[in-house]
Amino acid sequence: MLEHVVLGLWRKIHRTGRVAEPAPPPPGGDRSPAAAALGGSVQVRHVDAGSCNGCEVEIGSAFGPVYDAERYGARLVASPRHADALLVTGPVTRNMTEPLRRTYDAVPGPKLVVAVGDCARNCGAFAGAYGVTGAVSDVLPVDVEITGCPPRPEAIVEGLRKLTGR
Repeated sequence: MLEHVVLGLWRKIHRTGRVAEPAPPPPGGDRSPAAAALGGSVQVRHVDAGSCNGCEVEIGSAFGPVYDAERYGARLVASPRHADALLVTGPVTRNMTEPLRRTYDAVPGPKLVVAVGDCARNCGAFAGAYGVTGAVSDVLPVDVEITGCPPRPEAIVEGLRKLTGR
């Protein structure tokens, strides 16, 4: 009985095929020389420099099955030594300033930095807080900024597509 159900489900899957939204047009504008050197693929290391975790939820969605940032050549990696780019969220706190610099130094060149969310761009709601050093651009050179509090997964994928060119 169970085999019959599974076989029927398999046949339906085979007849239907792959169902996905069509990809939006490729991002416009000039790519930085460092992004062009990546050859359409980017390995990304995420760093939380002091965020409220709203951006992390959206990053999880951007790399999940619905938005699937991997189909555009962006892949999360566990080590900065394997990364081409840093995806930084939150304002840079005093306790994360030096670890963020060390993480950036561990990324082999050419390396890129993506500031995700308003807090990473300009400290957002945390501007002027006693424990905040500043925005990501105050600590590292930023190549791409993604706006929003938190940014929508579509915006994160669009920002990553600017790096991959796909």
